[in-house]
Amino acid sequence: MIESFPTFLGDRVRILTGDITTHDVTAIVNAANSTLLGGGGVDGAIHRTGGPQILAECKQIRETTHPNGLPTGEAVITTGGNLVAQYVIHTVGPIYGRNPGREAELLAACYQNSLRLGREYAISSIAFPSISTGAYGYPKPEAAAIASRSIKDFLSADNQIQEVRLVFFQPRDARVFLEYQKFE
Repeated sequence: MIESFPTFLGDRVRILTGDITTHDVTAIVNAANSTLLGGGGVDGAIHRTGGPQILAECKQIRETTHPNGLPTGEAVITTGGNLVAQYVIHTVGPIYGRNPGREAELLAACYQNSLRLGREYAISSIAFPSISTGAYGYPKPEAAAIASRSIKDFLSADNQIQEVRLVFFQPRDARVFLEYQKFE
């Protein structure tokens, strides 16, 4: 059974469940690790589905602009390779407990910098996973509040990005997000 979730901000924000790699949007966001060389979870799925072109571009970014890895909160963009999406925006979320007092700021930066790149590349639709809430251990209720506030603040000042999808792998994660979101 497919669950129906409410939309927010005049239908510009949609909550969905499933595999983010299958979404027909201009860009999907990758919850990457700092190496940009693939990993587990969303990162691994994007690299597997997107194919070798994404990895090749990530290696080029490492060689030219981020030889020590992508800093937490920053974002870079590659093509989508074999994905339906034209682009992949790679961002590194904070590992919970590693930056006490700065974690919320770093997580918010992931969303803000990804959306800023979206605006720069004339992206009209973008799909986000739940950044840092998997292996990086960020508490889902806190992450929901931070993500929704960051997206709301950005969209209130930007009309180019017409649709933001928040894609959760499990319906229970979407329900937690809905309980703690700050769109309203």
